[in-house]
Amino acid sequence: MSYTLGVDIGTFETKGVLVDASGMVIATARQAHKMIVPQPGWAEHRPEEDWWGDFVNVTIELIGMAGCDPKEIKAVACSAIGPCMLPVDANGTPLMNGVLYGVDSRAMSQVDALTTRIGEDVILDRCGNALTSQSVGPKILWLKEEQPEIYAKTAKILTSTSFLVHRLTGQYVIDHYTAANFSPVYDVGTQDWCFDLAPEIIAPDMLPRLLWSAEIAGHVTAEAAAATGLAIGTPVTTGTIDAAAEALSVGVGSPGDMMMMYGSTIFIITLTRERVRDARLWYAPWLFPGQHGSMAGLATSGTLTHWFRDQFARELLHDTAFATLAKEAETIQPGAEGLLFLPYFSGERTPIHDPQAKGSFFGLNLTHQRGHMYRALIEGIAFGTAHVVETYREVGVDLSRILAVGGGTKNKLWLQATSDASQVDQIICEKTVGASYGDAFLARVAIGDADIGDIATWNPPETQVKAAHVPAYAKGYLLFRRFYEQTKDIAAELSE
Repeated sequence: MSYTLGVDIGTFETKGVLVDASGMVIATARQAHKMIVPQPGWAEHRPEEDWWGDFVNVTIELIGMAGCDPKEIKAVACSAIGPCMLPVDANGTPLMNGVLYGVDSRAMSQVDALTTRIGEDVILDRCGNALTSQSVGPKILWLKEEQPEIYAKTAKILTSTSFLVHRLTGQYVIDHYTAANFSPVYDVGTQDWCFDLAPEIIAPDMLPRLLWSAEIAGHVTAEAAAATGLAIGTPVTTGTIDAAAEALSVGVGSPGDMMMMYGSTIFIITLTRERVRDARLWYAPWLFPGQHGSMAGLATSGTLTHWFRDQFARELLHDTAFATLAKEAETIQPGAEGLLFLPYFSGERTPIHDPQAKGSFFGLNLTHQRGHMYRALIEGIAFGTAHVVETYREVGVDLSRILAVGGGTKNKLWLQATSDASQVDQIICEKTVGASYGDAFLARVAIGDADIGDIATWNPPETQVKAAHVPAYAKGYLLFRRFYEQTKDIAAELSE
């Protein structure tokens, strides 16, 4: 037998999968962890426990469930939340918690200072992205300015995936797709690190070696084999960010393909024929040379459904709470009877890039019940997604196929509201395992046992969500946009 192993570290959960050569899932495993919020605007993970610890536990469980010889696992690929910022010492030992992706906005003063000094147009031209809370460069500068004692001990700055690969192989590597989020120290034109824009941020030898996602980064060391149960010498790919692996898992591979990932955040990846240059969106080289990715993401999405359940549905059984809330919301007509919701609980990423934006229910009256609020919450996330889709249309991006994936695809109300608000049909593939499945496929490609196009056989389309014209959403979306614009000054003052 011949297997590949894929493991993905998400915001709240790690998932692993063992897949055979035909794409059949042999075993799956998962382990929950928490996002740490030490103070408003910060978001962290514990790298030893939440990243490496989860990887070890999930891998051991998968090998045990499958009952396979570890030597039958021909390659390993991992993905993780990102871009993250993790300083490690000369031994690769973390010096602090991992600072998460755009949901962490601690470095906004550094974003502003770098943007003013370098110039927004120069940054966009050279780095492909405006500096935002998603950018790692300002977070490294934050570390240097605010935690100098940690920075002084730092030998390398890693992201979540590169930390896992180092633990497995001893190699410090990072894929180009992730590295493009390290603005302003990555040049999308040369596809290499650059230090002339902001030499004060970091020394060249403190960043990992650049590789493409399907390249073999190294092989499982004896120490990693003892911890995980994997065989010594098993090839390990460079890997990538979770959303990219998720896009790969459902067949995003040609210009015009869009992945809409329903997870703790809504994350969108669209492959384009040429680089999209727009400050409202993100750009990165795709997982393979010669391809372009245009990305967008909300700061909080599925996270809000968890927040709502934990705050307003504590009496419901944990396993059935979401189903109960959905039933309550489905009894309410679209528009939630005049209730609007802004989903900006951690500020917002694309397309407004406003870390001071705030979440809000507006329009409450004494007739509103929990079902109204849950429906308004789902619709607010859908409107935020529609704002992103509208931005893609404004810049002329072809949207040929929208492929939906992620745990949120089980929420039919959320899926339909998104299609209706954005006026897009969505395809759902046969397997919704997600990023870990994309990792397992990437591992197969890396060892030359599969081509990119084989994913269509591994995971064919199964169902489709058709968009309907809903007048309440057409009106609600306009009110949603106005609500943010007319309250953002208040939100900014509240932040102060």
